[in-house]
Amino acid sequence: MTGQGRFEIRIICHPADADRITATLAGAFTTGPVRQYPTRDRSRVRLYVTATERASAPVLRLLRPDH
Repeated sequence: MTGQGRFEIRIICHPADADRITATLAGAFTTGPVRQYPTRDRSRVRLYVTATERASAPVLRLLRPDH
């Protein structure tokens, strides 16, 4: 935990999904800048986002585009 109501979200995903995931997180939480780094094998990216809960946070549901 980074402070009261603040936390760090860490995600590993394919680069093509990064924008959709960060947009979904920004819709569900108040977020800071997204830090993005390649994984060791460079086939995916690591996303780090500091987020703060909103008063009534919506349910976050991520689905793959093919579902």
